[in-house]
Amino acid sequence: MSERGPATAPSHDSSPESPSASTTAPLKAARRTSLLVTFILGGLTALPPLSMDMYLPALPQVTDALKSPAATIQLTLTACLAGMALGQLVIGPMSDRWGRRRPLLAGMAVYVLATAICALAPTAELLISFRLLQGLAGAAGVVIARAVVRDLYDGEEMARFFSTLMLISGAAPIVAPLIGGQVLRFADWRGVFVVLTGVGTVLTLMVWRGLGETLPPGRRHTGGVGSALRTMRGLLGDRVFTGYTLTGGFAFAVLFSYISASPFVVQEIYGASPQTFSLLFGLNSVGLILVGQINGKLLVGRVRLDKVLAVGLAVVLASAVSLLLMTTGVFGEVGLIPVATALFVLMSAMGVVLPNTNAQALMRTPHAAGSASALLGTSSFLIGAIASPLVGIAGEDTAVPMAVVQLVCAVLSTSCFLALCRPWQGASRPAGL
Repeated sequence: MSERGPATAPSHDSSPESPSASTTAPLKAARRTSLLVTFILGGLTALPPLSMDMYLPALPQVTDALKSPAATIQLTLTACLAGMALGQLVIGPMSDRWGRRRPLLAGMAVYVLATAICALAPTAELLISFRLLQGLAGAAGVVIARAVVRDLYDGEEMARFFSTLMLISGAAPIVAPLIGGQVLRFADWRGVFVVLTGVGTVLTLMVWRGLGETLPPGRRHTGGVGSALRTMRGLLGDRVFTGYTLTGGFAFAVLFSYISASPFVVQEIYGASPQTFSLLFGLNSVGLILVGQINGKLLVGRVRLDKVLAVGLAVVLASAVSLLLMTTGVFGEVGLIPVATALFVLMSAMGVVLPNTNAQALMRTPHAAGSASALLGTSSFLIGAIASPLVGIAGEDTAVPMAVVQLVCAVLSTSCFLALCRPWQGASRPAGL
């Protein structure tokens, strides 16, 4: 397959595996010049929220249309999330061996096909199955996008770029529920998947035309499955890398428990319309974007990433405690506004937690960015997939399970950061070396 793309693709030098600084710097500078590549990477990282959030306003309608309980329909979210977790575990190492471009294009093509079939699914079981396939294929976008960022950036510049990506990918949770809510005014829930099919097709064409190869042949791994497993074992053997991976994974579970439960909490318990839910969800995403930009533009380079991350985790923990107190009636009957405010603060704090855990982990893995990205994504999506069904375990009439899951995951995230990352000790050698 031809390696199409703009001047963002490096010229391949098959001689040394570790080019000199004088060679690497011009290559990286050239690769940073394309705004289109930044937009494409943002679109790829937006695939998970696009695949899930556009569908959220339709969850109650799907429950009625397919005559299935809410817990079963929530498995359509879990299946997509689990697919993205497992898919990253496979596609990440593949991209270290065969380059970023070919696995990405193959995954995107399957994603489009699976999404189109979801629009035709006649039963909940079939919808769950193809949501799983959709997640498996869509994993290529998110895992390879992170690996490409690691190919192009180092250190604090990488943290800044992740924050820039949040400006693009963070717009997806704002736009997706709004689009989903509007689609439901003119079509049923199947129309949401028709729109997602179109989005996937456009993004696939953009990758084909605009994203060049960022991993030269000289830097690719030549081993097979055994080599990939040894690389991952070496990464997981590094305490600090594992600490950041688990910290981000449990933080993502806090976020996803909100994503999974909020359509029922806001619409069924507090009586909001799908459009009101979409507006509130979008407002929370605005908070995440704004804090992410503050992180990238003002904090990175001025304040240690670990200090910023610690503050973000503390805010998440405090928000989860307040939500549990409100939903259990400690403050009496509370309306939608106090609960929505606490959720807004929680979501906003994710603007520093998620990019900084990714950056800190990937800083330690210049030799295996694809495998490291796979482990980061797999842990986040698997933990999120486990948390998702738990938020509906007591039915649709209480928000307590959501608050409990959020608090437990926030405590686990903070504990992993303190016990494994030990931020007061500073950085050590790269993972797996």
